[in-house]
Amino acid sequence: QVSLLESGGGLVQAWGSLRLSCAGSGRAFVRYALGWFRQAPGKEREFVAAVSWSRANTYYADSVKGRSTISIDDGMNMVYLQMNSLKPEDTAVYYCAADSAIPTTASYTYWGQGTQVTVSS
Repeated sequence: QVSLLESGGGLVQAWGSLRLSCAGSGRAFVRYALGWFRQAPGKEREFVAAVSWSRANTYYADSVKGRSTISIDDGMNMVYLQMNSLKPEDTAVYYCAADSAIPTTASYTYWGQGTQVTVSS
C-alpha cells in the first residue's frame, strides 16, 4: 500500500513557474512507475508526465513538453513536477500516481488527493 500527498500548488501568473511535490509513504517507490495527471473543471483527467519503473524513460504530454520536467528521488520517496512558462490553460487540480503497467494512461493503482494550480492571465 502506498499513500501519496501532493503539495506545491497555488496561484501563479502566466509565464511563471511552480514545482509540485508528491511524498509517498508505505512501500518504496523504487518498483513503481510514477506519473502526474491533471483535471480541469468540466474536463476529463489527463496525463501530464510520467517516469517508467526502471527510471530509464520519461514521458510528457504534448501540451507540457518542453515546459515541464518530472524528477524522482527514490531514496526520499518523492516525485516532483517542475512547470515553467505556465499558461492559463494549465489551471487544474494536479494529481500524482504510482504503479502502472502503462505510465501514460490513468491505469495507476495509487493516487494522491491533488493540489490546485491556478494560472492567472
